[in-house]
Amino acid sequence: MLFELLFLFGAGFFGGVVNSVAGGGSFITFPALLFVGVPPISANATNTFASFAGYLSGTYAFREDLYAHKKELPRLIIVSLIGGALGAWLLLQTPESVFREAIPWLLLFATVLFIFGGKLNSILKRLTSTHRHASSVGYFLLLIMLLAVCIYGGFFNAGLGIIILSYLALAGHTNISAMNGIKLLISAAVSLTAIAFFIYSGAIAWYEGFIVLVGTMMGGFMAAHISKRIPQQYARYFVILASCGITVYFFIEVYVIN
Repeated sequence: MLFELLFLFGAGFFGGVVNSVAGGGSFITFPALLFVGVPPISANATNTFASFAGYLSGTYAFREDLYAHKKELPRLIIVSLIGGALGAWLLLQTPESVFREAIPWLLLFATVLFIFGGKLNSILKRLTSTHRHASSVGYFLLLIMLLAVCIYGGFFNAGLGIIILSYLALAGHTNISAMNGIKLLISAAVSLTAIAFFIYSGAIAWYEGFIVLVGTMMGGFMAAHISKRIPQQYARYFVILASCGITVYFFIEVYVIN
């Protein structure tokens, strides 16, 4: 019991530090929940719950940047709430065995996004630089794309931030501070309705979730004071190495050992 508490707190703390410095904290916290025996779907739901406080605090920190986009925020929030609910519903309809087999592929997808997300965002920004707010793509198509992104977020939280940034780049946003604020706001809205579904279905492992949540909050708080002394690139390399190793491990565990 003590080992489990310290392990989950440590994973949450480290995940919070990684999230603040380079992003990708779910690559630490989600496998940690699986490691202590939380079933896959419950571990995913619990990880979403544990990440929610960080999304909220981050959104508040970017409130001034968000205010400049106040006219579009209600639309983004509504689509995000609907998408999060749909994604959570799909997750809860998925058999445990099917989701378990999907975990390596979901982690692989999130890992590839983490590695190449920056380059993808740069390409999308160049493509949309002459089309302010991506008018050529179409208003309706952008809403459908956002809904798809949010459904993914409600189904599997890892990698959501990178996908949202790619969407915002395609939508014509160029201010990175505003993009980060909107990213956190969308993530919070997606998680809010997803968590409501998870609570109703009893999918959240509360004991494990609260330990990870406290660790994540403390790690994020500490990182705010030390992040300037940690080269972001080094932290990013660590996340890439860890995510690749974890992905390979789950491919072997799911498809080779069993």
